[in-house]
Amino acid sequence: MEKIILKAEVRANIGKKAAKDLRIKGLIPANVYRSGKEALSLQISGDELKDVLHTKARENVIITMKISGGDTNMKDKTVLIKEIQREPIKDGILHVDFSEISLTEVLRVNVPLLSHGESVGVKIDGGILEHVIRELQVECLPTAIPEKIEIEVSDLKIGDAVYVKDVAIPSGVKVLNDPELIVMIVKPPKVEAPKEEVPVEGAAEPELIRKKKEEEVPEGEEKAPASKEAAEKPAKEEKK
Repeated sequence: MEKIILKAEVRANIGKKAAKDLRIKGLIPANVYRSGKEALSLQISGDELKDVLHTKARENVIITMKISGGDTNMKDKTVLIKEIQREPIKDGILHVDFSEISLTEVLRVNVPLLSHGESVGVKIDGGILEHVIRELQVECLPTAIPEKIEIEVSDLKIGDAVYVKDVAIPSGVKVLNDPELIVMIVKPPKVEAPKEEVPVEGAAEPELIRKKKEEEVPEGEEKAPASKEAAEKPAKEEKK
């Protein structure tokens, strides 16, 4: 597991205005949560934090935090990123929470799942590989946290699925997800429904044309009576 050093300084001022002023200076407000102890309020370099997040382990990187400032000099702390608060539009980092950990105590983290290879169901039959679960929750020592877990999908045909129980897990790592959950599945290609013909504006419908022709009477001929009763009515009137 990758380790990295991150410098931090005790934060004197707390509050929204103080946090905003820090961000203007390129600093990020942060807290370190410790079991049974009060959280530490710190400030860290925004650029250094970006370097941390660009490592292979990303948010699961083990960090040795060197803290300065405050009333007393603190010892280095081993931490993991707990939560990152970001701007909703620009995605800039607003605040970071860290958790202090012990390298000898088991903890729970989420590890990303990635596919490896190209499924025959996708390559030959035009299927779609769907990632149903993007992460697995695992339990292990901090030093055993996998950077990622890869799944070989080359032999998957349309309709084939990979379950949690099928995933190869590194030694010393325990998966906490339901073993019967589907992780990945190859679905059939999407079939587009036939497009409905849109009638051209102004075009007459066949039934209306037919009806119009039936109603037309050649010159010099009487129109045929609409019914037998209509035909007999003039005859009755003549007898009267």
